[in-house]
Amino acid sequence: MLHRLKRHPFPVEAFFRHSLVLTYAFPREVLEPLLPAGLFIDTYGAFGFLAIALVQTERLRPVFLPAALGQNFFLSGYRIFTRLNGSMRGLRILRSDTDRLLMVTAGNLLTHYRYRLCRASLTERDGAIEWSIRTPGGEADLNVIAHIRGGPAPLPEGSPFTTAKDARRFAGPLPYTFDYEVETHSIIRIRGVRQNWNPMPVAVEVRENTFFKQKPFRGVTPILANAFYLHDVPYRWERGTLVRLEER
Repeated sequence: MLHRLKRHPFPVEAFFRHSLVLTYAFPREVLEPLLPAGLFIDTYGAFGFLAIALVQTERLRPVFLPAALGQNFFLSGYRIFTRLNGSMRGLRILRSDTDRLLMVTAGNLLTHYRYRLCRASLTERDGAIEWSIRTPGGEADLNVIAHIRGGPAPLPEGSPFTTAKDARRFAGPLPYTFDYEVETHSIIRIRGVRQNWNPMPVAVEVRENTFFKQKPFRGVTPILANAFYLHDVPYRWERGTLVRLEER
């Protein structure tokens, strides 16, 4: 019965102090093997997309607890843009990193988000924010500087998107997060509710990103498709719901 606990059993609230999302384009066939039954790549032309979200999170707690009992922590998430049954858009979580052991323990007990412990720092200076993440074995080390002043930045060079509006559709988060429950051959669907969601396109310097050095990304050149920054956002995850798939 342990798998039932991982269905996001109660709503959760949090406050995003800083959030940066880097979205990378890959040929869809690179990402397809990473999806479970019921989910399909959400494409733009010949590309699928994987986003890395970096979030400085404050006051995360179940909705029935006061904000004073919430947890402050860093969170990074590696997510693929997907569709459920070919229509409903959402994200499939590949990996999450956090600098709090409590979040690793609770997160892996109550979700499918695959939390791992990391060391993380955020430094603000001269209109820029630098994130540095260090992981055991270096499997998801990341160092990136986002330039958050000066107004909206143009799309990164080589981005497959033709307009900023198209890029915004793949900025994340989407209305839902999906994961597969093997015990019941079902998708767990979690709805996110956000306020003040006005992401700004920013210029970034990605100095290190080791996640793409492992399979199936090794040997494939990731294309930075967009980068968006936002701050001071109330956020809520609803209780997970079960979507049963057709029989195998």
